[in-house]
Amino acid sequence: EVVPHNCTLVSVSVGWLDYCSSCVRCSGDNGCSTCQKKLFLLIWREGIRQYGACVHSCPPGYFGVRGQEVNRCTKCKTSYCETCFSKDFCMRCKEGFYLFKGKCLISCPEGTAPDQQQRECFEEWGVSLWSEWSRCSRKRQTCGYKWGTESRTRQVMKAPVEEKLPCPVLTESRKCRMKKRCPG
Repeated sequence: EVVPHNCTLVSVSVGWLDYCSSCVRCSGDNGCSTCQKKLFLLIWREGIRQYGACVHSCPPGYFGVRGQEVNRCTKCKTSYCETCFSKDFCMRCKEGFYLFKGKCLISCPEGTAPDQQQRECFEEWGVSLWSEWSRCSRKRQTCGYKWGTESRTRQVMKAPVEEKLPCPVLTESRKCRMKKRCPG
């Protein structure tokens, strides 16, 4: 049965979907079944009943798919996903999970570091092992003073794709004892 354009859904528990004024076709029992061209058809179930509503943008947990006949809101299939780009690619995870390459994880995988604010995992910097400590020196001399410094370095082997992580330390220095007397 087709109901006039401004039908009202009788018993919908989702508060922001309580009318179907933008429907082209809707029923008093099930809500919208056809939407205006620019809108998305959102279908959800409550028990054994199915409801439809026309929305400008899909709610959290859904993404929009534009089609020739109907634009639909499709549910994210990735576990713990709050916002998705497609059924298998998440863009934002639910609280308590980290986003990494479109998936929601309880912790970041090895070789990545968590960004607590964004709740995402970023690839870490790939650095070489530390070099040996240099000879103890002061003012370019290796003797003649009581104290000098020695240093060691390492190189960046691979920069992360995301540049949100701070640069790693590449040089370290420490105080060292020198020979007080120089030969000759």
